[in-house]
Amino acid sequence: MTDATVLAPDDAVDARPAWGAVLAMTLGVFGLVGAEFLPASLLTPMAADLGISEGMAGQAVTATAAVALVTSLVITVVTGRLDRRLVLLGLSVLLILSNLMVAMASNLPMLLAGRVLLGMALGGFWTLSAATMMRLVPEAYVAKALSVMFLGVSAATVFAAPVGSYVGDIVGWRNVFLGAAVLGVLALVVQLAALPSLPPRGHSRFGTLVEVLARPGVGFAMLAILLVFTGHFAFFTYIRPFLETVTGLGVEGVSAVLLGFGIATFFGNSLGALLLERSMRLTLTLMPVVMGVLALSLSVFGGGLAGDAAMVALWGLAFGAVPVAWSTWITRAVPDEAETAGGLFVAAVNFAIATGAAAGGVMFDAIGVTSVFMASGVVLFLAALTIVSAVRTRPV
Repeated sequence: MTDATVLAPDDAVDARPAWGAVLAMTLGVFGLVGAEFLPASLLTPMAADLGISEGMAGQAVTATAAVALVTSLVITVVTGRLDRRLVLLGLSVLLILSNLMVAMASNLPMLLAGRVLLGMALGGFWTLSAATMMRLVPEAYVAKALSVMFLGVSAATVFAAPVGSYVGDIVGWRNVFLGAAVLGVLALVVQLAALPSLPPRGHSRFGTLVEVLARPGVGFAMLAILLVFTGHFAFFTYIRPFLETVTGLGVEGVSAVLLGFGIATFFGNSLGALLLERSMRLTLTLMPVVMGVLALSLSVFGGGLAGDAAMVALWGLAFGAVPVAWSTWITRAVPDEAETAGGLFVAAVNFAIATGAAAGGVMFDAIGVTSVFMASGVVLFLAALTIVSAVRTRPV
């Protein structure tokens, strides 16, 4: 049923890559991220059907992110003695239940309850993902395996919002979430067939979080992660108003530019894997530098369709390499506690989502959208400086 044998760390290099299991993880990522993004494209009909404001319906996104943050910090402790295969299968079940609850929601509390389940699935899955990849493929293939898994994120970024909006207009938003539940069932079936037994490793207590964070360079790495993703989400959250007010695009033009961004992230995943074969520090540092230059260039020189579209696409290419690079960093710098480091990584990213969007919103209202991009560039340069000066890329 599976093409992998779980071996001790010293024997891992002799194991055959379990690409079937990697594909199963990729399908799970696609289902999770797709479900996470669906409310953005279905917010108006959801709010109208439930008799609530769009702002209230938008809290479905907030609930998911908040629960994902908490789950990422507690999942390894709560599931400490459980086989990781069973945990991952359970998280896929939560994804299915979440979509079914949202599809059947008759009021806001039921909608939020469904999204809470999704937050648990997201936080848990991302926390375990890097450590799982370490056990599915030999060390030499980890970066490649992670890049394959993150193709699921890119695919969800490209397809979830436009397809959700289009299909929802035809069959209704509830049927879109039912379709997402079916996709979750498909991912679960593939995971049942492909994932090998994965007995727990490492320590499973809350104190481990502090111990790992206190290791030399790890705290600075988490700071760098926070800065990189804060800079990205400050940019990405407000890219549409920039394209509308500065570039002067309509809805179709904005959609085309964002499609280019999503497609570029596909290539960014592969680019990250290639660069990691040469130098991890170069990859970790180069991506925020490129993104920072693009953010500042857009804020100063933005306004032309061709130039703006090209810079947004290049941003997608650079950002596509970021999660691959940092997930690989976890497997190499903290190999003995990859699950714990993964939890800290997911917590930092979710905190960055809230921080980048919130701080960007304040600046947007006070000064304008170009100021958001300028601040984003500064934060990204600070991230690169932190990486160069304080982040270790070897086991700590």
